[in-house]
Amino acid sequence: MKIALRTKAASFLAAALIFCAALPAYAQACSLPSAYPDVPPDHYAAQAIGSLKQQGIVDDAEADGGFHPDEAVTRGDAAVWLASALHAAKPKALNGFADVPAASPYAEAVNALKELNIVQGDGGNYEPDAPLTREQMASLLVRAFKLNDNGIQTWLKDEAEIGSAHHADVVKLKQHAITEQLTFMPKEQVTRAQLVLFLYRTLTQKEELTQGGVSLEELLQLPDKIQLRLSPDGTMLAYLHPWENRMNLYVQKVGEREGVRLTNAKVDNIQSIYWVTDHVLVYGIDSGGSENTHIHAIQVDGTNDRDLTPFKNVKSDLLDVWPAKNESDYELLLTMNRRDPKAMDVVRVNLMTGEPTMYVQNPGNVELWAVDNWGEVRAGLAQDGETTSLLYREDDGKDFEKIATFAKDDTFIPVMFTADNKQLYAASSVGRDKQALVRYDPAAKKEAEVIYANEDADVNDLIYSYKKKAILAVSYETEEKHTAFLDPELKAKAQKIEEQLHTTHWGFVGSLDKDLVLLYTDSDKSYGSYYLWDQRSDRIEKIADIAPQLKEDRMADMKPISFQSRDGLTIHGYLTLPKGVIANKLPVIVNPHGGPWARDSWGFNMEVQLLASQGYAVLQLNYRGSDGYGKAFLHAGDKQWGAAMQNDITDGVNWLVKRGIADPKRVGIYGASYGGYATLAGMAFTPDVYAAGVDVVGPSSLLTFLRTMPPYWENGRQQMYAQVGDPVKDRKLLEAASPLLHADQIQAPLMIVQGANDPRVNKAESDQMVAALRKLDFDVPYMLKANEGHGYQKLENERDFYEALIHFLSKNVKNRTE
Repeated sequence: MKIALRTKAASFLAAALIFCAALPAYAQACSLPSAYPDVPPDHYAAQAIGSLKQQGIVDDAEADGGFHPDEAVTRGDAAVWLASALHAAKPKALNGFADVPAASPYAEAVNALKELNIVQGDGGNYEPDAPLTREQMASLLVRAFKLNDNGIQTWLKDEAEIGSAHHADVVKLKQHAITEQLTFMPKEQVTRAQLVLFLYRTLTQKEELTQGGVSLEELLQLPDKIQLRLSPDGTMLAYLHPWENRMNLYVQKVGEREGVRLTNAKVDNIQSIYWVTDHVLVYGIDSGGSENTHIHAIQVDGTNDRDLTPFKNVKSDLLDVWPAKNESDYELLLTMNRRDPKAMDVVRVNLMTGEPTMYVQNPGNVELWAVDNWGEVRAGLAQDGETTSLLYREDDGKDFEKIATFAKDDTFIPVMFTADNKQLYAASSVGRDKQALVRYDPAAKKEAEVIYANEDADVNDLIYSYKKKAILAVSYETEEKHTAFLDPELKAKAQKIEEQLHTTHWGFVGSLDKDLVLLYTDSDKSYGSYYLWDQRSDRIEKIADIAPQLKEDRMADMKPISFQSRDGLTIHGYLTLPKGVIANKLPVIVNPHGGPWARDSWGFNMEVQLLASQGYAVLQLNYRGSDGYGKAFLHAGDKQWGAAMQNDITDGVNWLVKRGIADPKRVGIYGASYGGYATLAGMAFTPDVYAAGVDVVGPSSLLTFLRTMPPYWENGRQQMYAQVGDPVKDRKLLEAASPLLHADQIQAPLMIVQGANDPRVNKAESDQMVAALRKLDFDVPYMLKANEGHGYQKLENERDFYEALIHFLSKNVKNRTE
């Protein structure tokens, strides 16, 4: 998108084109009556000048009542306008600069800005009558509005011409999209119209963050209490709570409201917690999004916090616990790729000392281990090319034997052993389309019983009682989550719980074999709450709201939708409309989920609520290849990246347009991981559909993506080839589906976001896409965070991203003009 600018006047015209697209909805009318006789309605800065005059920020320039938009603005006038925009307090003194006497019309403004550390002057002088340069303007705006370095990698063709004192500020001005020109012309004088335009853009961006029923800051606030877990004896609660803008581990006594912090994590968030005994917890934490999780143990009083896996570049996960008579002899069963980065061994680690002992060495192709009820590893799921095999042994003293092999389209996932440790419960689609819960007999090497199957959806979880030695309930998901109760007693109890909670959207946390049981509720308009259920008295008490600052009556409804794709498949998804807005010709954001072998679900989604509060309809689609709908639907997406999978998304847009909900000229696409790929594919392969796109950690080339998978994905390589494409056999297909190789087809504005430590989608995927576009003179904002991985987890980085997202979509989708 190269524009040859022949004259300085032409550059001002280019600014005008950018300006109209940047206005908020309430101010988008470039033909309003002019505020000044010398500013015609079609002037590129007419709207900005009129708005700032109405707010009292700018006033007449001369006695003739004109604004004189094309005259160079002086440093003095700039100070007056800026001080007014900031509502700056009167200065304590008027003698800050030798060349600005107290009687000067600029004295109050200049000295007010000096006291705010916005202006410094040179050698004791301010030079109020000197013309303001563009690089000086950048510094004024950045200091006044505290614009930070948000991680966007900028591109300026004349960067070398920017003075060192102003360089960082010019970069920040572009990072925040106050300017978007490739050539900044730092030494050029700023006209009065240009300064008003840039000041207006800055003010408008601040306003955008608080538009709608809920602000970005409210939605970004970290959860008050999350991941509540009840201690084995039922006397203590563990949970994650913010401290120093990071989620840390806390404990509190049951019946009390305040907890005690056990950990001091300031760099990364604690991700998971687990009670080992009444006195010891373990938690998982990684470094900078690397996914190399470290397992820590800590005493309930906060002492003896120890890293049980202090190994560099090693991924560890908790599999089970080996209890012992003495707590000091407890061992954790951890899966760990310390010996071989590609293989997860099972290692016994002493709870107190961290001493590791190899328990089961991975032969190289096992991707999942299953333990029996005594903590012994008895089964494994191995990847054999495109097929999978079930490995089994009767006890620790015997070798694993391959007892079954499953076709590439079949799923068989060992879940747990039966109470007698002789058979397996498994989620299986062998011999059927939908994944069912079955009991499998290893001795007979066959399925013994179907425990539960649903004709519409895959089974995805179960509730088990060690007291009753039986499965009590099974869950599955269609348009929302459902529980099928197999135990009549629990079903009756569940009905009473539902009556007390006044919702059907709830569930259990932890074991039902104790007198005290944790419950949770959730909805599409709330993160939900935690409750304590006393089975003896049938009493339920609320103990925590996850995000008490968010009020449901200010949130938008998420509604299930479905339609027929162009080739006849039924595609399910969700549509969220802005609250209180008529569903007619709305700006739309299509938000494809990651995976792609995952799905969107009904429930609270912070991003969806943020976009809805900004005035967008949000469309989420479970395109073919999404899971939960059976293996035929899942494998209908095989080798269809950028093709039929993308068509499903496009068909969803067309469905909204035909129904009159979407304004076809104001549709954007934004997604992460596979959703980021779908964004790039949509922008490259259907450039007429989208007004703009935001790609977060999305693969840009399927060929390079398949070469840079993390080592612990290596076992699944052949399965990836079957579902994405083989780099040798399917090279042409992969080239055709790689947005990188079709970058020249992208027409609309695009933003790219990446974490430098991403182990799944290598940073090079985003780097090469940005480089390819910049070769075409296509200026793409590229946000890169050095301390993040596959998505942003740190609050300050999330804030930078969502602010940039709001501004980018507001300008290029919601307020887009031709």
